[in-house]
Amino acid sequence: MTEPDVPTAYVRDKRTPPPSREELRARIPGWGVDLDPADRPSSPKLQYPADTGAHWDFPDRQPGSAGRERSIEHAFVTPVFGTAQPLHGPSGAIRRLAYERFSEARLAHWLLLVAGDRVDAWGAHLASFASPRPDVPATGVRTELSHGGLRSRSGRSDRRHQLLDPVLVAGPWAVAAGVGGLAVRRLGRALRR
Repeated sequence: MTEPDVPTAYVRDKRTPPPSREELRARIPGWGVDLDPADRPSSPKLQYPADTGAHWDFPDRQPGSAGRERSIEHAFVTPVFGTAQPLHGPSGAIRRLAYERFSEARLAHWLLLVAGDRVDAWGAHLASFASPRPDVPATGVRTELSHGGLRSRSGRSDRRHQLLDPVLVAGPWAVAAGVGGLAVRRLGRALRR
């Protein structure tokens, strides 16, 4: 027994028959280019009822879906979802905004997810300074010089991009150090007055 509001993608057997070829040809210009099922590798999977071996009509839902992020294209959270990295802090708020406001077809959705990732990464960098072993921005530089690191770079296909590696790795740290230095300098001047 399936729920009426459950999308067909999650049920074992399709509830509604697919539209006829004539309906599709009338509705979609150019439809039917790959009409012969023998030419399609997915043809056996399109036969319904499919013998999938599933013992359910609709999979049991995983508990704890309340408050989980889901795409606005879907009616509910998928039956099974990951819980290993719950959203937290400012990066979680940015990611929630991406899921609540924008479709997965919009660039804004993906740019907000990337921005949330960068905020999370910088949060981890800053938190590492409070630990006994902070992040070292120049990780791997000594290996490049002492263990043949420069030799290993020859012959790589991304040779043109290698010039940018130091800028991308050390650049943000240099900018952060410069901004921090300016802030300390201004604070010192303000305290002297």
